[in-house]
Amino acid sequence: MQNKLKLSLAHLYPELLNIYGDFGNVLTIKNRCGWRGIEVEITQINLGDKIDPEKFDFYFIGGGQDNQQIDVSRELQLQKDALYDAMNSDAVFLGICGGYQLFGNYYQPHNGSRLMGIGLLDSYTVAGNKRFIGNVTAKTEFTMPKTLVGFENHSGLTYLQGETKPLALVEIGAGNNNEDKTEGARFKNVFGTYLHGPFLPKNPHFADFLIKLALEKRYNDNIELQKLNDEAEFQAHISLINKAY
Repeated sequence: MQNKLKLSLAHLYPELLNIYGDFGNVLTIKNRCGWRGIEVEITQINLGDKIDPEKFDFYFIGGGQDNQQIDVSRELQLQKDALYDAMNSDAVFLGICGGYQLFGNYYQPHNGSRLMGIGLLDSYTVAGNKRFIGNVTAKTEFTMPKTLVGFENHSGLTYLQGETKPLALVEIGAGNNNEDKTEGARFKNVFGTYLHGPFLPKNPHFADFLIKLALEKRYNDNIELQKLNDEAEFQAHISLINKAY
């Protein structure tokens, strides 16, 4: 067991952005750390709360409806400098669906004003005419195994630019836009994805990848994670690979 290790996680706006079981991602980080003796302090950041970029190693934000995204978009503008400081100090970010969109430059709905993101990812999203709902299988270069699985439910079309690269390439599903086979995004230690369900319990290897990055950020050291018995987790993961959309 690894002792005396600790991570501090900020759960951004859980009262507004927490659909399709997104809180399960936070629980997965907490549990997979706890099973290794790594303490995780979870702080909920709600509207009006100030973010201290020196405190947190990991930031999570979930998905929500357009009305909730409006409130969060406004709030994120107030926290933009702090979150940029956190990104530049190698903190880990994971954004799901609506949160992922707001990590980008903007989201343009069919009707109404453009919702400004904070540009941690060089991406933008526009409302599409079709809703993509179904299972996704994709491949990433960041983990072993490389397969990622999840469930998407979105009509937004997200496009990546500049130094922001895809999280994965889609084998089954629509991904970012149903055009270029990309799913999600990554820049530095900022990750975004459309995979709900929640995402991390179905992909324990990716959860560990994020934990390792967060520990490296906090301790400035390459910390090897204790192996866990993931038989049940990987049975669930494998059962979803190439599952019909």
